[in-house]
Amino acid sequence: MKLNIDTTGKTFTVTKGVEEKKDQNGRQKADRNTNELLWSVQVMALDETGGEVINVTLAGNAMPKVNVGATVVPVELEAMPWATNGRNGVAYRAKTLNPATGSAKS
Repeated sequence: MKLNIDTTGKTFTVTKGVEEKKDQNGRQKADRNTNELLWSVQVMALDETGGEVINVTLAGNAMPKVNVGATVVPVELEAMPWATNGRNGVAYRAKTLNPATGSAKS
């Protein structure tokens, strides 16, 4: 089950550089449907209730160009709850991370 996330009123800041998303054998994973390479970017999502650090997966054959400290806007951000071997969590995926324009402050 995928849940679309409303990013209105939230600020996303890159907190760790782009990394290859790897499988258990150390090879870079690829999207099952498109065969595009998968990348992971750590961001802090911040709104009036506080902040949370999340890892967002992006697909593309070129490494996404985002810098640590940059404010970005996730495009089509989705949350996918998961449970495996007694562990569970939420995986996040976006189509891309666009540079934020203007100021988030009002």
